[in-house]
Amino acid sequence: MPETILIVDDEKDIRLTLGGILGDEGFLVAQASSGLEALERLEVSAPSVVILDLFMGGSEQGFEVLDRVREEYPQVPVIVISGHGNVETAVKAVKTGAFDFIEKPLSADKLILSVNRAIKYRQLDTENRVLKKDETPSALIGVSPAMKALFKTLELVAPTTAPVLISGENGVGKELVAHAIHRLSPRAGRPLIAVNCAAIPEELVESELFGHEKGAFTGAASRRQGRFDLANHSTLFLDEIADMSLKTQAKILRILQDQKFERVGGTRTINVDARIIAASNKDLPSLIASGSFRDDLYYRLNVVPVVVPPLRRRPEDIPALAEAFLSRCLALNNLEPKTLDPKFVEELQKRPWPGNVRELKNTIERLAIVTSGPVIDGDPEDSLTDPDSSLRSKAADDFFMSLNFREARAEFERRYLLGQLKAHSHNITQTAEAIALDRTTLHKKLKALGFKDWVEGNGP
Repeated sequence: MPETILIVDDEKDIRLTLGGILGDEGFLVAQASSGLEALERLEVSAPSVVILDLFMGGSEQGFEVLDRVREEYPQVPVIVISGHGNVETAVKAVKTGAFDFIEKPLSADKLILSVNRAIKYRQLDTENRVLKKDETPSALIGVSPAMKALFKTLELVAPTTAPVLISGENGVGKELVAHAIHRLSPRAGRPLIAVNCAAIPEELVESELFGHEKGAFTGAASRRQGRFDLANHSTLFLDEIADMSLKTQAKILRILQDQKFERVGGTRTINVDARIIAASNKDLPSLIASGSFRDDLYYRLNVVPVVVPPLRRRPEDIPALAEAFLSRCLALNNLEPKTLDPKFVEELQKRPWPGNVRELKNTIERLAIVTSGPVIDGDPEDSLTDPDSSLRSKAADDFFMSLNFREARAEFERRYLLGQLKAHSHNITQTAEAIALDRTTLHKKLKALGFKDWVEGNGP
């Protein structure tokens, strides 16, 4: 995507000259003849870089604009230019927050170099602030037919701007799929902006997504840009979108339709070019039927549906995944080399993995830490259920403490029900009676937690 450069200068000839130079380099150019016009343009859509004349109309209004940009749009680098160049002016501009200072008459080569450096700086700064959790793997892993089909779909959809709706159970790697789509897209030069909708309190969702104006609510001491602002000309990943309120869903729908929004407490319409990728582990058509999810938003998001298969449907991928997780864990924790026993890997392939790839990853990492010898060959369930091993008990505690409350509760339910099902030969009726739970309720719980095969009578 071309980067937008805003040129702010009261001399038309200079604006045209600079615009021609930057246009020839492939940039999109916007112009403003005064500080007030520049601020109005920034309200509508923040550019990648601002080139600002410090002295316009016989005054130092450029410094006032620089102050406002650094306060309200801190992610936008400002290159200041001036025909009154001296050391004092340059030092004052840099102290105020300018990215660079260039004296008139301008050198085209120096200007282009400075603009490219400013753009690189902004990209790195944005990545450092909002991107890349250490836990996000760098690539999808899979050789199974299901994963090959998924890879083909990603190759087809990534180059487009179409919204994508990723569905799949907890732990299958929906966020990883979103990152893969972004990396294969023309927007890959900018960071993907990810939002976990389930982790944001309801009262803060709109501020987080759309930003807010100064004084919009108690504690809003200054204007703040939201995730849609940060994702301009990039990709916005909305994870667990089913957890949004109907009110917020309506605003998301409008952005998909018009590519416009207002900040909380504001009235000015802001243009944005963000590709939307959404994900959910819930049955959205069922939520639509119950009135808790908008059907029009579903159809807007579901332009390209991508279904990530559960791990139990692709056991062929488990050996490669296990090896990758082991290598990463050993390196991160500076552990002695270890290998996976082939028979142990075969046992891994037989498990149902209700927690999917996330559960496999946690299991491998846990065993890599608690196994003292060079070969990992134990029962993955023993690492959590053996009451006679204090070390293994501690590993279980550490594992659960690494999760948030929602993940820990779901993980406990999965393991508890897995143990009860095995204890009653996978008979759902007997299991329900033993744990004092209604059979229908147990059916629904098993299905929600990923034990779909048991519910449908296909066994573990």
